[in-house]
Amino acid sequence: MNWLQRYRVRHYLRNSIWIWPVATMVVALIAVRFLHWLEVAMGWHASVSPDTARTVLGALGGAMFTFIVFVCSSLLLVVQLASAQLTPRVIGTMFRDRVTKLTLAVFVFSFTFVLAAMMRIDETVPLLVTLVAGYGSAASVGVFLYLIDHVGKMLRPSGVFESVASEAHRVNAAVYPRRMSEPPDRPLEPAHALDKKTAYAVPSIAGGVVLAFDQAGLVALAARHNCIIELVRQVGNFVAPGDSLFRVHGGVLPADALYHSIALGAERTMEQDPAFAIRMIVDIASKGLSPAINDPTTAVLALDRIHHLLRDVGSRRFDDERVRDAAGRVRLIVRTPDWEDFVVLAVTEIRQFGGASIQIARRMRAMLEDLIATLPEERAEPLRMELTLLKRSAERFFQEPEDRALAETSDSQGVGGARDPE
Repeated sequence: MNWLQRYRVRHYLRNSIWIWPVATMVVALIAVRFLHWLEVAMGWHASVSPDTARTVLGALGGAMFTFIVFVCSSLLLVVQLASAQLTPRVIGTMFRDRVTKLTLAVFVFSFTFVLAAMMRIDETVPLLVTLVAGYGSAASVGVFLYLIDHVGKMLRPSGVFESVASEAHRVNAAVYPRRMSEPPDRPLEPAHALDKKTAYAVPSIAGGVVLAFDQAGLVALAARHNCIIELVRQVGNFVAPGDSLFRVHGGVLPADALYHSIALGAERTMEQDPAFAIRMIVDIASKGLSPAINDPTTAVLALDRIHHLLRDVGSRRFDDERVRDAAGRVRLIVRTPDWEDFVVLAVTEIRQFGGASIQIARRMRAMLEDLIATLPEERAEPLRMELTLLKRSAERFFQEPEDRALAETSDSQGVGGARDPE
């Protein structure tokens, strides 16, 4: 199994909500068989009549089936409402959520266990199987209440921001592993090794968004053929059939090996895409600033997360587009967003859509001024440019001098926060 096949299996398992519940059906059947064998061997049986046990377990089975249908329908409805209110990309968060998968697995386990327990009732009532079926169904009610609490918190803007930002910090550390405080990498090989006139392009045979690529596999492949592989498309870019996907410098590689080292899909993911998290947060902020919703506080919450994401990524080196083998020779060149890309993505749309909001102007100014003060000086120029644009925006939207003075004051809460200490 090559890297692409393993990635597809892993991606499908991670984003499918039905795998765990179906697996627990098998577990329930095995558990019933084992417990029944144990109680037969020990001679245990319940003191209730078989008719009573069948009636109770039948009611529990019917209730659990209704319960499963109700929970699934409610989850789909809640996810659709959240996607309309926040962003459609939030749907993937729900389908990857482990708590949701686990609770559905508990419900299906209880339902399957009850049905299997009913089949074990004849002249006597099995003790262990009946007790587990009854108490398991009761426990499912508690799990359901926990699920409601979890989903209600997870699909609020703050919950979505927390989930997205946590994943983004892990991706930033993987894509940009070195901090600015660490020494820079060695310079690239001479330019003639990357002469595009001597290179040849490998086109894409399929269409889709670049989701991920096998960095270690591509480096090993280039080392075996003594060449340099350039990934033309950035992770997150859409590729149409026939578009250039790779460029090979200094050698000839089998195209199949390259195609098996990159994954295309229908929608961006955060796995190797450090900008996608900010893209999602900006989308939610932009929707909150739309005239139809008019919720600038949601945009302020978004700026809180963007603030810390920019601080994290701004403290990292962006020279890791050149990947070397064990001997120190450049074998792979990949394209990743640079600092200016992150700043423009994080600030531009929120500034434009929230230009008439004093709350947004104040919170964004506080963010930009803090990043200028805390990040290395070489990161400051794009931030100063955004401060200039923010000032021009305030002059355009706020004609009254008092309003303009308010908009040009930093406030970490947008409106209502104490002035930051000097």
